[in-house]
Amino acid sequence: MKTLSVVLERDGFEVDSAEDGNKALTFLQNTVYDMIIVDIHLPYFSGLELIKYLRSDLKLKTPVLVVTAFSEPHMQQQAGELGIDGYITKPFNPMDLLQKIGSILKT
Repeated sequence: MKTLSVVLERDGFEVDSAEDGNKALTFLQNTVYDMIIVDIHLPYFSGLELIKYLRSDLKLKTPVLVVTAFSEPHMQQQAGELGIDGYITKPFNPMDLLQKIGSILKT
């Protein structure tokens, strides 16, 4: 996700980057975000577990964009049932990512 951070920072976004689910969990518990971008495959806690925690335990409606290599329809459905706002499959065009973020943040 290092490349993702670079793309976002170049476009003026402030980014906190977690290498694993434990660090992401700490961020979610201690910081309020305008948007969360998460990969489904993370060490310790999956992105889906983090989204579930965000929605169920923290009761937050923060917009969530999933950026992942998993393109299977059942994975997208599972993420959708957790209340995500967008889903992008890797590899992706950075401009498509920025456009998706812009459309999510406008709603």
